[in-house]
Amino acid sequence: MASVDQSPKAHQNPIHRKTGRIFFYDGSNQNLAAIPPGVLALKELEEVHLEHNRIEEIPQDIQHLKNLKILYLNNNKLSKLCPQLGSLSKLEGLDLSENPILPAWFRVLSTIRSLRQLRLYRTHVGEIPKEICKHLHHLELLGLSGNLLKSLPMEIVNQTKLRELYLKHNQFEVFPPELCVLCNLVIIDLDNNRLMALPEEIGNLTQLQKLYVAHNGLHSLPESLCQCDKLMVLDISYNRLHSIPHTLESLVEMTEVGLSGNPLEKVPRQVCKWTSLHLLYLCNTGLRALRRSFRRLVNLRFLDLSQNHMEVFPLQICSLRNLEILALDDNKIGKLPSDFSALSKLKILGLSGNQFTSFPEEIFSVESLEKLYIGQDQGAKLTYMPEDIGKLQILKELHIENNHLEYLPVALGSMPNLEILDCRYNLLKQLPVAICQAQALRELLLEKNLLTQLPDDFDSLVNLNVLTLMDNPMEEPPKEVCTEGKEAIFKYLQEKRKRKMVATKIQSWWRGIMVRRGIGKFSELLKMKKKGKNSLKSKSGKKGAKGKAAKEKKK
Repeated sequence: MASVDQSPKAHQNPIHRKTGRIFFYDGSNQNLAAIPPGVLALKELEEVHLEHNRIEEIPQDIQHLKNLKILYLNNNKLSKLCPQLGSLSKLEGLDLSENPILPAWFRVLSTIRSLRQLRLYRTHVGEIPKEICKHLHHLELLGLSGNLLKSLPMEIVNQTKLRELYLKHNQFEVFPPELCVLCNLVIIDLDNNRLMALPEEIGNLTQLQKLYVAHNGLHSLPESLCQCDKLMVLDISYNRLHSIPHTLESLVEMTEVGLSGNPLEKVPRQVCKWTSLHLLYLCNTGLRALRRSFRRLVNLRFLDLSQNHMEVFPLQICSLRNLEILALDDNKIGKLPSDFSALSKLKILGLSGNQFTSFPEEIFSVESLEKLYIGQDQGAKLTYMPEDIGKLQILKELHIENNHLEYLPVALGSMPNLEILDCRYNLLKQLPVAICQAQALRELLLEKNLLTQLPDDFDSLVNLNVLTLMDNPMEEPPKEVCTEGKEAIFKYLQEKRKRKMVATKIQSWWRGIMVRRGIGKFSELLKMKKKGKNSLKSKSGKKGAKGKAAKEKKK
């Protein structure tokens, strides 16, 4: 789970006009060392994207863009900000992320009173000056992730309009208590910090909808969190939680929950009350089974139960008819139930690293599958893949690496949507000729097998972009050709086919010569050659000799 800062996307056209007026300019990823003077002359501009360049300074002429509302200058090499930036009275969105911010910049930033969104991600900031909080009263989004912050200034309480606050990947050891008075907060992201607890006052944030505190050191959650009754997304993954407060069962609006990496050992009862859940992460939580009430989560679309200790496939999952993504990788499951076919909307299935002794054929009844992961880097190895894999006609990706397969099913050639086939680290001796019919293939990963040759028409896979053949005893094409990559391999196969065609033409020409000279059919010539007989010439000579002797005898 991860929070997403919904920043505006750049328009496809570099310059966009509306009613004869240029209001949008996109100069991102142009390797610019400075803002083009022509851009600064477009006085009607409202939105400018200059991210991912080499711009070192903002010129004073920026003040002429009086209508500018959005300015993106992230990922540049800015060394200073000009004071004239503060004269842009309509500027609402500014992104200076991934520039080395200096303390003097904040004096300029605090003068842009109209700002509603300020993004300063990964700028090596260790402290936010109180001037920012004192003067920027209209901020609705403040992005400070990826910095060196340990605290926020007390003046942050002045940000009464703040709705989104992004502080992940900093050094907070204490949840900033000042945030608990900002009642309009909708999103708080404090992932990847050093928090040991959340304050009870967090319950005051009654508008809170998304709370991200994954990868911290939390041992418990405050019971007052239940007062945040609009909470829809809660990520508390990778903390030290053994349980969650029983009061949280009242959070019925919950749609996305992350509990992965906590020593829970059992699914919390409260989770089974959140029947609106769409996404649930329970990876690496010490689970051996699911509660009976788990079947209530009928709205689940995504379920991650990987890296647990399950030996039996939980039958409750078969009740989740809306499930689209199911991850059960790295458990100890050896069999799928016959009711597995009930998951008729399943698109992605992860079963890698389990204990299947044979390919689980129950999968073939789920014809909605688009991606299947059944590589066995740990656990039992599969030796055979049934031809019924062809029933999965809309399958796009098949990952079956780290097994003991010697052959692939011919049916792979009749799967029109197969784009990625990962067969690395198997015992494949040859590829089926039918693989050349899998025209949608883009990636074919074959390293660490026992292949010696490729099918003659292998180069007919015109959409193939990635082909790996390392650590195979290749002969046709030779290893030295294979190491040069796909283009060299295809060229070799094409030239080989041309040589074969030339040889066939010569053979046909020779046959024609034989027939025209009355020597006989070419097939007869081959038969006599195999039997070790003399040439037709000597044979006819012997016939002549016998005939002559017979005549003399008759005389």
